[in-house]
Amino acid sequence: MVDGGRLWRRLSELAEVGKRESGGVTRLSFTQEERAAKDLVARYMREAGLEVSEDAAGNLFGRREGKATGAPAVLIGSHVDSVVDGGNFDGPLGVLAGIEVAQTMQERGVETNLAVEVVAFTDEEGARFSFGMLGSRALAGTLSPKDLEHEDRDGASIADAMRAYGLDPEKIGEAARPLNSLAAYLELHIEQGRVLENEELPVGIVTGIAASVWRRLVFAGETGHAGTTPMQLCHDAMAAAAEAMAVVEDEASATGSSVGTVGQLGVEPGGINVIPGRVEISLDLRDIDEATRDQVEDRVLERITQSCERRGVGFETEVLQRMVPVSCSQQVRDAVLAACEGLGLRPYDLASGAAHDGMQLVGLCPVGMIFIRSREGVSHSPDEHSSKEDCQAGANVLYETTLDLASQH
Repeated sequence: MVDGGRLWRRLSELAEVGKRESGGVTRLSFTQEERAAKDLVARYMREAGLEVSEDAAGNLFGRREGKATGAPAVLIGSHVDSVVDGGNFDGPLGVLAGIEVAQTMQERGVETNLAVEVVAFTDEEGARFSFGMLGSRALAGTLSPKDLEHEDRDGASIADAMRAYGLDPEKIGEAARPLNSLAAYLELHIEQGRVLENEELPVGIVTGIAASVWRRLVFAGETGHAGTTPMQLCHDAMAAAAEAMAVVEDEASATGSSVGTVGQLGVEPGGINVIPGRVEISLDLRDIDEATRDQVEDRVLERITQSCERRGVGFETEVLQRMVPVSCSQQVRDAVLAACEGLGLRPYDLASGAAHDGMQLVGLCPVGMIFIRSREGVSHSPDEHSSKEDCQAGANVLYETTLDLASQH
């Protein structure tokens, strides 16, 4: 099977790129850290005998040709960008396991009917521009010039960052793959939850991917002296934002399936003795069912609007991105199931509460995912961890599944 020691060694080497004192990593899109990570991955791809290329979106590919000329390819991989102070496994595992699959095929002299491609997508996380999955959107042909106007906190747009990185945003359309060019997309990923750990299982079969809506919420009150403004005359933007956070928690909890998170907070002017006049927060709402998520969103916005009117605080909101939940392909799920059974692993189905690049590709090809166990469900943190043994088990399932899919006519 795959070389688990080589996979673990590469995971450890890649973890040094963008490493912080906390032990976590920061590799934001179109930065020197992301470039260094992709350069290292490209070296691994060449060691695996793959033909390396990069497209107009900065997506990195390693290709192993199949026997069927002109046939669609099986695409496997993930991403190497991270959130700020993130973990070492979210994304890199899928990329490096994909390379390990291809290298194992090379070393064994395995021939497949279809080509196998390994991809390291650009900016899955969306940590820099509050708009993610740039590379997979570009591959699917759904990334528009308007999308490239999203800005980071320093006012640099995606288009600006691409130019600084050496890419031409005017050519982004060239990254789109034509229909029938891919036979399937398959990704190995850490679960980022505790389901598999609770089941005492190393590997799971993903049934579907929940979708998020990201919003920016802005509260406009009146700046004033904290000591001389009577409470009945106070129009505190922070107080309105705090009530909004409680509304998010209340409405998301009520469904039993939705989750809501406020992960960003900006306060102006930010003085300890000054009433906040402007507060900006982010909102991340998710559910595996789109209608349920959208109903929660409507209730949250309605209640926040009422609260702000009562407080005499202005309220504005805009959508940063909206995704649609995705069901994984039965064809791919069956191949993963067969791989698990062949390796003596108990098959277990579970849904993904986190978003992944594959959900952008459902209009292009069948999509599937394999999860491995996460210790205590921790992710997007320096404490994120999956064992060497579980990484190898997941890579073995990926190998057998890829071999199955790439051997089809």
